[in-house]
Order: sequence, then C-alpha cells, then structure tokens
Amino acid sequence: MTTASLSEYTPEAGAITMFSTVWCGYCKRLKLMLDKTGIAYTVVDIEETPGTEELVKSVNGGNAVVPTLVFPDGTTATNPSLPEVRARLGA
Repeated sequence: MTTASLSEYTPEAGAITMFSTVWCGYCKRLKLMLDKTGIAYTVVDIEETPGTEELVKSVNGGNAVVPTLVFPDGTTATNPSLPEVRARLGA
C-alpha cells in the first residue's frame, strides 16, 4: 500500500485537516469544539482513505494515533487542545 503525502492534505490558511476514525472519542470531542468556535476543518477517516493510516503512522513514531491534525504550514499535532489549535492557526 502506498503512503499518502502530507502535502496532499495540507489545508488552506485558517483551516485544518483532521485524520480521524468514526469510533474515536477524542476526535468527536475535538470536532464539537471546532464546530463551536467556527474553525474550518476537513475530516479524513484513516480506516477508509487508502494510504492515510500509513501517513499518520509516519508522523507519530509508527503509531496510528488520532486525531492527528495538519496545519496550513504543513506541521502536524496529535490530539491537541483547542487552545493549541487556535494558537497554531493564529486565531
């Protein structure tokens, strides 16, 4: 299986990409907080999108940890707090 590229999932300024699964409680909580604060995000299910589980593992020391976020500058964060997301977006 081919690993997806981080650049494929780098979002526009002011938004984030969230690698997630349907069963992840931390992902659900973060989505609710993002919805309440109006931060734009795109969800990518690593169990449904080919190559994305491998991508998440590549930025998390071999572990498929979600939520893993990608910011407009191409950096990532795993299970960040809402204040960290806001700070990294400059919001």
